[in-house]
Amino acid sequence: MTTSALEPRAGRRCHTVLNSVHSTLYFSPDLVEEMAALGIKERPAVNFALRSAALGRVGAGTVAATFYNYKYELVARYVPAVWDIAAPEQVLAARARAADATLRRLLGAETLASEAMAEAAVLALRAAEACTRPGRPLYAAHADLPVPKEAHLAYFHAATLLREHRGDGHLAALIEAGLDGLEAVVTHTATGKGMRPKWAFLTRGWEQADWDAACGRLRERGLLDGDGELTGAGVALREEIEARTDRLDRAPYDHLGAEGVARLTELAGGFAGAVVAAGAFPEDLRGKR
Repeated sequence: MTTSALEPRAGRRCHTVLNSVHSTLYFSPDLVEEMAALGIKERPAVNFALRSAALGRVGAGTVAATFYNYKYELVARYVPAVWDIAAPEQVLAARARAADATLRRLLGAETLASEAMAEAAVLALRAAEACTRPGRPLYAAHADLPVPKEAHLAYFHAATLLREHRGDGHLAALIEAGLDGLEAVVTHTATGKGMRPKWAFLTRGWEQADWDAACGRLRERGLLDGDGELTGAGVALREEIEARTDRLDRAPYDHLGAEGVARLTELAGGFAGAVVAAGAFPEDLRGKR
């Protein structure tokens, strides 16, 4: 299904609400419990294993390349050693169990068994039919995984596919813009939509000195001012990065069509609002300071 009536940012809006449900897993106590049962207990090790398991028993270089904005030294501290604790197949199984438990806790059994969830899963999977593997390693790896039978897990799987497809394209846009991993985080934070610096330090392995050095490089390029705010050029660059990402990620939403995208956005928005209201994310996750 194709359409010429799809608004330029319709795919971005749809992705945003889809990703909200997917991202609950990274802050879920259910995931912590499942991974601890495998012997993986430290936050960075959990994160690296969780997102890279679909790639197989990869090394630090592959994870650093596909994750992009994590400090390499942090990655290398846990990868590939994490695969000696639990095999990728075990991690994938634990992730599925954690996703099930997380969605049940945040949305409730009635929502999971609802017609709305079944419809959302069908729409999201249909959109993912138009995703492409070349140049998109994280998407391609997840696309080789089987689609779960349960509607809520199929929906989560499709949201993961669409997230990683867009994410792989986003990295291409960042590289084209000349932003390294930390500079990408700093400029995103400066928009007010990215993670606060404390979370970049906690989850990405960066330190204040790294952050300050990145800010200095961005000031030299005229993208950041002395107060850490984006300049006009910085705002324009971030807007172009997002627009470029939209163009690279347009195929799934063109395939679904304007009406399908609008309906999926409506359904996914309802689920996203519910998980946020249920306290799925830390209150201080996003913001400039």
